[in-house]
Amino acid sequence: MSKRFSGLKILMVVACSLALVITSIGTAKAAWEPKMPVEFIIPAGAGGGADVMARFIAPIISKHKLSPKPFVVINKSAGAGAEGFMYVKGQKGNPHVIIITLDNLFTTPLATGVPFNWRDMTPVARMALDYFILWVNAEDPYKTVPEYFDAVKKTPGKFTMGGTGAKQEDQIITVLLEQQFGLKFNYVPFKGGGTVAVELVGKHVNSTVNNPAEAVSHMKAGRLRALAVIDHERMPLPDWKQVPTMKEATGKDISYLMLRGIFMAPGVKQEEIDFYVNVMKKVSETPEWKKYVEDMGLKAAFLTGADYVKWLEAKEKETKELMASGGLLK
Repeated sequence: MSKRFSGLKILMVVACSLALVITSIGTAKAAWEPKMPVEFIIPAGAGGGADVMARFIAPIISKHKLSPKPFVVINKSAGAGAEGFMYVKGQKGNPHVIIITLDNLFTTPLATGVPFNWRDMTPVARMALDYFILWVNAEDPYKTVPEYFDAVKKTPGKFTMGGTGAKQEDQIITVLLEQQFGLKFNYVPFKGGGTVAVELVGKHVNSTVNNPAEAVSHMKAGRLRALAVIDHERMPLPDWKQVPTMKEATGKDISYLMLRGIFMAPGVKQEEIDFYVNVMKKVSETPEWKKYVEDMGLKAAFLTGADYVKWLEAKEKETKELMASGGLLK
């Protein structure tokens, strides 16, 4: 009798173990994954920092098999990015749409009144922060910021500052420089950062405050000169550490860093958010991404969850204050 009882007991243990295995397998399969290609929206033009980054991230995801479906990059840049933001806002509950963001996430609704706010989307992750650099054409005689600013002061409004869009981050920085140094530029907006760099190479503008990624190829080719990085500290990267800060160049400590982040449509499920957080985290850990950050002059700053939301709130407040001081609000 005791042997039969022992046998039954063993069978029960085996059955329970099998049940646990089956349950665990079912749980693993239940984790959400895309069922179709993911639309990777860029609310900016071709050649700019956001465009370059999205087109770099998508192949990393495929190469490392981080998603069963590909990420398809799509530019929706009209209205200073409003086209892209409104599109994603309208995809409520759709987990197959994500968007890469820059500071037009804040500036476009503040400047235009378009019915959109970053809270209309679902934050996923901050991938990096992007620096701004004051650039001039390498053939121009200006080797330092004071030399260039002295020339600008002598002929107010004659020197042109090229930038991405009107009332966007490039113009905010331009206004900031004007206020801090008593300057007056003729600000000329273009559709994307890549175009801005080309315009400076062609001497159609006198200077820009482009991101490193948008001008790095021209710098390495000896066509553009970096006068100063607009941050409190130098960029701790081999190709950039020789560029002085604005404080080192002028004595005035000025900083402006731009978001490179990922959002989803509103109304998505937590398991869907978790999938993209996990994917972007893994992207940030690849050797390809680490090299990209270094080559493109980015500040590695991965952030997600409540900390990301807190940062977004502070960034929105700062942007609104800067735009108000420059008369750039709607």
